[in-house]
Amino acid sequence: MSVQLVVFQLRGDEYAFPIAGVSEIIRHATPRAVDSDTPGVRGVIGLRGKIIPVIDLVARLSLAFGDAEGPADAGKVIVIDTDGRQLGVMVDEVDQVVTISEDQLEEVPTAGSLTNTFAKLDERLVMVLDPAELAGQTPSIA
Repeated sequence: MSVQLVVFQLRGDEYAFPIAGVSEIIRHATPRAVDSDTPGVRGVIGLRGKIIPVIDLVARLSLAFGDAEGPADAGKVIVIDTDGRQLGVMVDEVDQVVTISEDQLEEVPTAGSLTNTFAKLDERLVMVLDPAELAGQTPSIA
């Protein structure tokens, strides 16, 4: 059985979402700031009549390298959809969609709930993030 992944860059490392959880990829849109106690929530954007919360994965994953804010006018937003709930995720660049076999995936129990699965792509290790877990940890903005 095969799995398709959307591979993206985040501060020089590669991450991925299973394509089944990705609804679309858009150019970076500056989110409107909202009050939130949740780490990484940058604000909301309007997309086709819906208000979608946007998170910064650098802050969410507590990545302490590079420019924590990232460029304000560059990058992409990956819109993930889980159980009818949409969430925008700020990333540096979307690289590719790859199809891999399930034996190229390996779980690492000590890596945390959002990054506990890795894909082995040639000589690279790509962290596979769980969109449902990410959306479940982001409260509704409404």
